[in-house]
Amino acid sequence: MNNGIADAVKLIEALKAGLGEFACDVAVCPPTLALQAVKTAAAGSAIKVGAQNCHPEAKGAFTGEVSANMLAGLVDYVIVGHSERRQLFGESDAFVNRKVQAVLNNGMTPILCMGETLAENEAGQTEAVLARQVREGLQNISAEQAAKIVIAYEPIWAIGTGRAATSADAQARCAFVRAQVRALYGDLADGMRIQYGGSVTPANAKELLGQPDIDGALVGGASLKAADFAAIVAAA
Repeated sequence: MNNGIADAVKLIEALKAGLGEFACDVAVCPPTLALQAVKTAAAGSAIKVGAQNCHPEAKGAFTGEVSANMLAGLVDYVIVGHSERRQLFGESDAFVNRKVQAVLNNGMTPILCMGETLAENEAGQTEAVLARQVREGLQNISAEQAAKIVIAYEPIWAIGTGRAATSADAQARCAFVRAQVRALYGDLADGMRIQYGGSVTPANAKELLGQPDIDGALVGGASLKAADFAAIVAAA
């Protein structure tokens, strides 16, 4: 919940100026009110646009919510199951799964977030949590649909804290997530894009993104500074 329309457009203009040539996929996910303005500002560049959230129902008495079909045609990606949605708004794995299905059914790419809390990490429950989130997040998703999904592993204890997972730990967790996907869908898992999120900065991006099972970054605070985000893109 950062940047109104004017500030979001300023940020995207600064980002376009600072990126130069890049050989990876780049997307920005501004607040809902700024989506149209940011998409217009990004036009003519290779920067894609995503939404931060959606509601699984197509329409109805859900005042203040935005459905996936309302976003269709406006964005390429929709983040679902972000840790803040799970923690602050009580979203369950089942509810997140409904969002994944709604995003897919409306022709967009879900970025399915998952990760453990500090308490779960310290109790040695990380893999159990991730296995459950993969299994329940991909419930009733066909192999054809799963091939279109991006998964973002974001340890909750590393988000906004400045405390990133080590590259070895991040690699191990992303590899574990891929193994869970492989158990469900076989070799499809090899081509699935699995990102790491959680205090990704220009200082650690190259090492994190150099790991074999980390295919990208879900960038938080650093994405609010055009120079920092551009540096992460350059590392990618």
